[in-house]
Amino acid sequence: MNQSLRVVVIDDEPQIRRALRTGLERFSFKVTLCESGDRGLDEISVAVPDAVILDLAMQGIDGMEVCRQLREWSNVPIIVLSVRDSEDDKIKALELGADDYLTKPFGIRELVARLRAVLRRTSNEQTSESTFFCGGLLIDYTKRMVTRDGNHVRLTPKEYDLLRYMVANVDRVLTHSQLLSKVWGSEFCDDHHTLRVHIANLRNKIERQADRPQFIHTETRIGYRFQSSAGIERI
Repeated sequence: MNQSLRVVVIDDEPQIRRALRTGLERFSFKVTLCESGDRGLDEISVAVPDAVILDLAMQGIDGMEVCRQLREWSNVPIIVLSVRDSEDDKIKALELGADDYLTKPFGIRELVARLRAVLRRTSNEQTSESTFFCGGLLIDYTKRMVTRDGNHVRLTPKEYDLLRYMVANVDRVLTHSQLLSKVWGSEFCDDHHTLRVHIANLRNKIERQADRPQFIHTETRIGYRFQSSAGIERI
């Protein structure tokens, strides 16, 4: 991945902005700092960056509104970086279109790992391919066929649809309601039991060890993430 990528940071705390500039530039990112939601939206409208790092609690337009407005016209990757750690805030931000959510205080290496993950997903989306391969798992979209280490995996239609949607959003946290609405329909958005059963079935079929999943990771009380690399560093 080309590391001369531009990131817009929107945060009203000067010390956080300075820390993010120093940390991200150390990893060869170009950084533009914005002290408010209004300023951030103006900056992004002039030149769309490769990614946005966004605080939630700001004066004027807050981070939730920034996220909502951006998603009306742009798919730029958004990582929320906030002191708010409630499930409701995380779910709302993710359902407004954020790609990931990290709680302050944070480690710069974890932030960079998550930033690289969402950038990798965006790069994959821009490449039209008929197959997906990761860690021994192969999906042939043309044939609707899945193999694991060369062995055919028999999936039900809903299991396949669920896996394909998660892979299309690889490395992104997907909430329960997002998964249910997309795969089953909006009338099923509260049927968490159905989702848990299908996730368990998928793990039994595609993971080498279902109780230690390599691919399908649980985001406690929020949803799930299909992780493309078991080696992403966590700090």
